Amino acid sequence: MLSQLPNRITSPPWWQLINWIADPIEFQRKYSQKYGDIFSMHLSGLAPSVIVGNPQAIQEIFNQDSKFDVGRGNDLAEPLLGKNSLILIDGGRHRRERKLLMPPFHGERLQAYAKQICLITEQIASQWEVGQTFITRSAMQKVSLEVILQIVFGLSKGERYEQLKPLLTAWLDMTDSPLRSSMLFLRFLQKDWGMWTPWGQMKQRQRQVHNLLQAEITEKRTKQNDYGSDVLSLMMAARDENGQAMSDEELKDELLTILFAGHETTATTLSWAFYQIYRHPDVLEKLQHELDSLGNNNNFTEINQLPYFTAVCQETLRMYPVIPVLFPRITKSSMKIAGYEFDAETTFLMSSYLVHYREDLYPDAEQFKPERFIGRQYSPAEYLPFGGGSRRCLGYALAQMEMKLVLATILSKYQLVLAEDKPVIMQRRGFTLAPKGGVRMMITEKLKQGAVKTR
Repeated sequence: MLSQLPNRITSPPWWQLINWIADPIEFQRKYSQKYGDIFSMHLSGLAPSVIVGNPQAIQEIFNQDSKFDVGRGNDLAEPLLGKNSLILIDGGRHRRERKLLMPPFHGERLQAYAKQICLITEQIASQWEVGQTFITRSAMQKVSLEVILQIVFGLSKGERYEQLKPLLTAWLDMTDSPLRSSMLFLRFLQKDWGMWTPWGQMKQRQRQVHNLLQAEITEKRTKQNDYGSDVLSLMMAARDENGQAMSDEELKDELLTILFAGHETTATTLSWAFYQIYRHPDVLEKLQHELDSLGNNNNFTEINQLPYFTAVCQETLRMYPVIPVLFPRITKSSMKIAGYEFDAETTFLMSSYLVHYREDLYPDAEQFKPERFIGRQYSPAEYLPFGGGSRRCLGYALAQMEMKLVLATILSKYQLVLAEDKPVIMQRRGFTLAPKGGVRMMITEKLKQGAVKTR
């Protein structure tokens, strides 16, 4: 099977795995230079995989989505998210879960969340003092975690809220470096020998999170039909075509999936946005000019329509893919992709990094140029920060809204500068890629303008 795959990396699988864990971006850069935009790797302990950075080939895969399984290719995430997670299931069950989860993340519901996001951002930023240096990613983690707790879990106060907040932070920080992330890929490290081992600590915290979420679900169920407007309440109220609701186990696993998909990723992307905005005074000036043009009557709808503001967000997502490759897709039967014949059970990994740094699509790809998104539309296979096909990120609209509202709120109320004049590089953090050092910034002035309005 492996010998039949195109452009096969010949180094030992254990060496490939070490390099993939240590620096997946450099790994892809190195081998794409040698083999082109389609090549095969074999990470020790995992199935051989084909890396695809060719937009035409990716479009072929998207067009034949039903011929692939995705859920079973994400088994590395099962110890963290549980077997009921949306990203771990396929077929009819995946379609059912996705349909049940869709409503809270789209349409009018988003507008209802906008005010909360702005208030959360203001509350956290109000603690900053002029002259104070802070780690942007840590600050954005506080914002995104609070958004998850309030908007998704429906918790803003009380004992359960106070318990969950530090517990989730500690749990997520268990994989905050390439070395600590290695336990997600090396199964021999996944032994629960108690709190004196990293995996034991992680599983203990996971059990505590599960217990707290179960208590919240149980309490909400006692209210019967008197559910709130948070995502968890809407998930509990949802019914499939057979009138069946989601089970408690399904609810808990999906909540953890939303946490992982929405917390780390948003905090990281916001950190990169601040880094690039304040590296480029011309970008900051254009953003402030656009925001100022709205006056005091600005709202999210108007902010969302600002062309340069939108372009800055798009360019950030292009340059800094939070996950090095999209979810694996496994062929159900033999098929032809990009002129190559592939057997059943072939695993494809589509690389947003390789696509987003193609010079034929994005000239001067290493440079931050928001203007490239003004007046130009890219196809779903050319621009894929949220994945694509039937597995496109469910919460992409909420993520984009949160990004814009947080940026607009802070830009309208604070003057900031980068505390360090040095390049920031990407570093593995669990399954994601984050800015090494977290981007240090300093507040120089608090502005008097009002906050972003949401109506």
